[in-house]
Amino acid sequence: MKRTNLLTALLLSAVMLPLGAAAQQQAQNHTPPAGTVANEHNLSGVQYPRVDAEGRTYWRFYAPNANTVSIRFRGDMTKGADGYWTYVSPEPEAVGFHYYQMIVDGVGYADPNGISYYGMGTWASGIEVPEGLPYDKPQNVPHGVVREQPYWSDITQSWRRCFVYTPADYDTNTSKRYPVLYLQHGSGEDETGWVRQGRTNYIMDNLIAENKAVPMIVVMDLGYGTDMRPGAEQPAPGQRARSIFPEILVQEIIPFIDRTYRTRADRDNRAMAGLSMGGGHTFQTVMPNLDKFAWMGGFSGGASPLDQIDTVYDGIYTQTERLNEELYLLFVSIGSEERPERVRDFANALKRKGLNTVVYYESPGTAHEWLTWRRSLREFAPLLFR
Repeated sequence: MKRTNLLTALLLSAVMLPLGAAAQQQAQNHTPPAGTVANEHNLSGVQYPRVDAEGRTYWRFYAPNANTVSIRFRGDMTKGADGYWTYVSPEPEAVGFHYYQMIVDGVGYADPNGISYYGMGTWASGIEVPEGLPYDKPQNVPHGVVREQPYWSDITQSWRRCFVYTPADYDTNTSKRYPVLYLQHGSGEDETGWVRQGRTNYIMDNLIAENKAVPMIVVMDLGYGTDMRPGAEQPAPGQRARSIFPEILVQEIIPFIDRTYRTRADRDNRAMAGLSMGGGHTFQTVMPNLDKFAWMGGFSGGASPLDQIDTVYDGIYTQTERLNEELYLLFVSIGSEERPERVRDFANALKRKGLNTVVYYESPGTAHEWLTWRRSLREFAPLLFR
């Protein structure tokens, strides 16, 4: 594996020569198209890719020795005599954050001109078609801190890590305790997703500063895990191990967070939410553990099929009186461009059963993507712990 990675790196370095003096001069002499701005996920000072006011994207990539260059999820680039490859999107792209990779002579990798993100199960790059709103951007308000927190897991027999957001007054108001939101990523992503792609800290900073949300701790953990304890059942060769994240969360993560941070360690002050796979994990965790959670949210995930609604989770949705008493919020959301009827119908079915804590949010104009989930967090967090 190491030899393969080394060979790939050598091949890539051969087709993408570092910008020499001539290439740097060409880059300096190049004038970007009028009305465009550099992608906010570019490295500092890098001009491409770019975005215009309508949402079209503009690309310019230096690979003089490459035979083919394309952009994953977009198309083939055109090579110029100066060694730069170019591409312009034929139509405006949807507003929000979108993954991409550069594919050079058949090899896909994160764009060296931009910040890398873990998504799609690999390292990828991101381009942002700006929404033009301030809620997920750093503002001149008090800022919380995101801590990278390692911990040992007996269940997985490994060191794991979570990212923990603490609000702006956590380190100064040392007698105060805080409610906790456990916030989970989706499939193909990891514990960095909600901070880096999701901008959780900025969203929370701004909501708290505007008195729209209660100051809270937010814990973002890795949503994968396999039971590696002696005697644990292991998958057959070629089969994927069953994820036991709900068990890891309840048995290890929550006790660890309550020991390590100044939490309000009771169900009334504990919430869980997640996107896509993380939404499924939320329902799988909360419904059997209503003694530990009172608030929950599923963003583009977690909604049960209507033909299973009376039987899933041991028939919990038929226990309307219990849910109205114990579950203070059941929030579900989805983008308007990702078949929203499946989540909308689920929410309406629960309301018809008499569950009065259901809130449904539909993100206009977005699909299964980070803008849907940033907006969902913006709508969800102000409803918690009140």
